[in-house]
Amino acid sequence: MDETTVDVTEHPVLLFDGVCNLCNGVVQFLIPRDPASVLRFASLQSEVGQRLLDAYDVPVDDLETVVLLDAEGYHLKSDAVIRVAEHLGGVYALARAFRLVPRSVRDWLYDVVAEHRYRMFGRRDQCMVPSPDVEERFLE
Repeated sequence: MDETTVDVTEHPVLLFDGVCNLCNGVVQFLIPRDPASVLRFASLQSEVGQRLLDAYDVPVDDLETVVLLDAEGYHLKSDAVIRVAEHLGGVYALARAFRLVPRSVRDWLYDVVAEHRYRMFGRRDQCMVPSPDVEERFLE
């Protein structure tokens, strides 16, 4: 599947750091919690990830965040995390309550974790390769 066949209004796309163990762990956490297979995934380092960033005019200067692309546009940092939870629905949609916390506070906390993610969780030499049962959810 490539980015030209994905309608982000139907299948939001989460762009993540493909060499970050924390980010890969989050993707692995999300997959079973999205039984309707709504979310799609691509690494920020991939060619498709770079094309999507460009297509949606996402500012990429020192991009140290996940990016969610959906019907409302692009979402960064804590906004992306909250939107992902909303797309999952159910109990995860309760994360929208974090919108009551000022974005500057949420993003500061996000930045602290992002800045130390490799030291705390490690990093891979290459982007993860999805297993055959979920590979259709990853853009190539």
